[in-house]
Amino acid sequence: MMKTFCARLMAAAAPLVLAFSLTAMPQGAHAQATPAPVAAPDATAAPAAEAPVAAAPAPTPASAPATASAPAKVDNPYGVGALWAQSDLVAKTVLLILAIMSMGSWYVIVTKLLEQMRMGRQAKEVDNEFWNEGTVQAGTARLAEGSPFRFIADAGVHATKKHDGLRGKVDFADFVDLCIHRATERVQRRLSNGMSLLATVGSTAPFVGLFGTVWGIYHALTAIGIAGQASIDKVAGPVGESLIMTAIGLAVAVPAVLGYNWLLRRNITVMDDVREFSGELHSVILAGSAQA
Repeated sequence: MMKTFCARLMAAAAPLVLAFSLTAMPQGAHAQATPAPVAAPDATAAPAAEAPVAAAPAPTPASAPATASAPAKVDNPYGVGALWAQSDLVAKTVLLILAIMSMGSWYVIVTKLLEQMRMGRQAKEVDNEFWNEGTVQAGTARLAEGSPFRFIADAGVHATKKHDGLRGKVDFADFVDLCIHRATERVQRRLSNGMSLLATVGSTAPFVGLFGTVWGIYHALTAIGIAGQASIDKVAGPVGESLIMTAIGLAVAVPAVLGYNWLLRRNITVMDDVREFSGELHSVILAGSAQA
């Protein structure tokens, strides 16, 4: 009986369940359709998709190198030009002195080197032409004008002609040796001209540059103290420009010292040829006078 009652109850409730389910379906469909308004973010996403078009001017890598290369065209505010423009009379005088020292030392180095090379060629001419002649006068005429070897040969020839009067009381060999030795010493002094300049520049140029550095740093620190700004950008520029003075002084001194030592060694080699010629000339003159 209970089963019959339950069956009848379920049969009576079935239409109600079906009606409830039919009324609930539109609400569920509406609940599922409510996410459709999420399409609104899609509408907002459309501008995001269009953002690359709007932001197209942003990625301009070509403009970045242009702005980066722009500072390269600006003059260096901490170079030698800025040092000259911002320096006072004392600093400019120091720079001019260093420039004159540099030009003078390079002039001496070049001219002395050319002179030594010329004397080396003239020494070879002496071996090929002078000693092959019959007399000293004939050999002297074969030598080039202005040659130190011709100057010494002329001194020896004139010594034979001036050996009279009071000079005649001196032994002939000693008198000829004195004249030739005097001419040789003059050649050596002429060859050494300018070497003192190189020594002076090499020893004083660093101190001249150091004086310019001390003077520049003093004025830079004074200007910084007056301005009241001691940041690194305010200190590095003026102090760095002042230190350029020391670098310039060393750049002037080092070539002068190297050139002095190099030319001095070459002078010794050249003078060996000159002294050798003087000794042989003295012997030839004495032999010729003995035969006469």
